[in-house]
Amino acid sequence: MLPALRGGFRGPGLSELARAAREGDVLLGLGVVAVLVVLILPLPPLLLDFLLSVSITLSVLILLTALFIEKPLDFASFPTVLLIATTLRLALNLASTRLILSEGHAGPTAAGQVIAAFGGFVMQGNLVIGLIVFAILVIVNFVVITKGSGRIAEVAARFSLDAMPGKQMAIDADLSAGLIDEATARARRRALEEESAFFGAMDGAAKFVRGDAIAGLLITAINLLGGLLVGVLQKGLHLTEAVHTYSLLTVGDGLVSQIPALFVSMAAGLLVTKAGIAGRPEETLLAQFRNYPRALGVTAGLAATLAFLPGLPALPFLALAGGAGWLAARIRRPEPAAAAPPAQPTTAAAPRPGAEEGLAAALAIDPIRVELGYGLLALVDESQGGRLAEQIRALRRQLASELGFLLPSVRIQDNIQLPSSTYVIRIKELECGRGELRPSMLLVMDLLGRPVDLPGEETTEPTFGLRAAWVAPSLREEALARGCTVVDAATVLTTHLSEVIKENLAELLTFSETQKLLKELGEDYQKLLSDLVPARISVGGIQRVLQALLAERVSIRDLKLVLEAIAEAVAHTQNLVLVTEHVRSRLARQISTACTGPGGYIPVLALSPEWEQAFAEALSGQGDDRRLALPPSKLQEFARAVRDAFEAQALKGELPVLLTSPQLRPYVRSIVERFRPSTVVLSQNEIHPKARIKLLGQV
Repeated sequence: MLPALRGGFRGPGLSELARAAREGDVLLGLGVVAVLVVLILPLPPLLLDFLLSVSITLSVLILLTALFIEKPLDFASFPTVLLIATTLRLALNLASTRLILSEGHAGPTAAGQVIAAFGGFVMQGNLVIGLIVFAILVIVNFVVITKGSGRIAEVAARFSLDAMPGKQMAIDADLSAGLIDEATARARRRALEEESAFFGAMDGAAKFVRGDAIAGLLITAINLLGGLLVGVLQKGLHLTEAVHTYSLLTVGDGLVSQIPALFVSMAAGLLVTKAGIAGRPEETLLAQFRNYPRALGVTAGLAATLAFLPGLPALPFLALAGGAGWLAARIRRPEPAAAAPPAQPTTAAAPRPGAEEGLAAALAIDPIRVELGYGLLALVDESQGGRLAEQIRALRRQLASELGFLLPSVRIQDNIQLPSSTYVIRIKELECGRGELRPSMLLVMDLLGRPVDLPGEETTEPTFGLRAAWVAPSLREEALARGCTVVDAATVLTTHLSEVIKENLAELLTFSETQKLLKELGEDYQKLLSDLVPARISVGGIQRVLQALLAERVSIRDLKLVLEAIAEAVAHTQNLVLVTEHVRSRLARQISTACTGPGGYIPVLALSPEWEQAFAEALSGQGDDRRLALPPSKLQEFARAVRDAFEAQALKGELPVLLTSPQLRPYVRSIVERFRPSTVVLSQNEIHPKARIKLLGQV
């Protein structure tokens, strides 16, 4: 107990207070509280002089900062600074009004030296001149600068918000195209959000400037009329003396508040007008004036003409004409490096690099492109909850892990020629899919093909052609309770894009992509690759084999095993069809696993012996030139038999594969893919020995 009493109570010392004062947020908080206190407590003239000096200095600092910055976002705190500066001026206005009305009878210095100096300097002993000058200053601030900057801020805010979806889509398109990385995309999105928030805040901040000008005008009128009433009725001053004293104080107080307000209004106008100027303003203005020397020349001629008109002073206009003419001549004087070459006969002009680049850009083809109507732009605007770009990136990652190669970037582009709710999927500029979306609604569908009994807009699911309906988000739970599948608009488009990509995988694996895959092999397999290419097979031949696998949605992720199988096959044949079949047999475990259903077995429909014999008899030619020559009637009969058999199994909830002999598999597949491209056709060699099989029937 004694040590506690001996230590006593220790409050915050000077070191703690100094540490707190060094924190910017503490100082800002104390400053704002002090401004609000000024609205309540009276101030002595000496302290009022100091705070008025602070207000003037702060306004000059704000003006110069707005003048020197390169872009508006460099002064993103301007709306906050404007609010604080406006509140400070109004508080000082109230404090000076209190001194003018209570102590104005004591003389011109009753409200401090600053107000007396401003009033005496402007009025120069003449009340009418002082009031007129003050009125003109208020009109300039209120009518011209404040109104103009407020209008510019309003338009800039509206245009900035309207342009956000397009800018956001451009960022997502660059990211999907691989032109920028995730960090750069996040930085651009953050800058875009800051820009929109800034111009929105500037639209509101312009109202501060306008209200400040109106408040200053009203406070000045109150000071003048209230001072006359107090001086004459309460203090017993003569009317002439009261008019002189209180008008001096009122005009001085008005100038002390309106001059900083004019500076801040000018700063606001400079800030919002810099939206279309890149770089420092003085450099930009000088560069733009230098681009038009004729304007200086015409100005010099006009000034010289005015110098000789009767009644006008010749010296100022001649001086301006000489200066403008000198600048025009200096700007127009060609530099040695820019001198025109002597004329000589030429046969053809050299093409400009810019023209060549533009031509190359016009010839470029987007591997995958999604075009959106105007009404679907919200799907890529993350500020509105759009998730399309993120879902497409996730789709690319998923397909890369499933298929074994990285798909080309997906370009997202708006197309004003499309209906507002329509999208188009293009593969190498050719349309491969189209659909309509309702961004604010959910798509409900029954996987069994039954109609959706919910209030909404009936439609057809664009990917698989199922009957569906667009319903309100509030019906999600009811639709799920009925066993329906519910997806949003972005998921519908992503699913459609996934299926279109899977149908065109072979075209997306280009020669350059094949080279990248081969270069990424480990050093231990580079020796195998060097033995294969180009002695026994070319890179183009490997590409053809990989494309044949991808065409049937067989993953090439195990590229090392694929190359081993190619090396084994090319030792006996150069027929790429037979090489592909051998590769498929080596990938039997992978193919069997991919075809295994939820029950743990591979559902199989076997090709009947009759059809096996019919296909075998229809083969013509020898060796690598064998072809299938089945009559058209037989082809139609076979297609009908396959369709009926698979539809019957689909009604039972099965999704079987078609099993054939190894010799016939490529020919059967070439026919089946024409009317059922998603049907898997396997040979007996592609069924792994450990795989479980369930024979469902025959075709």
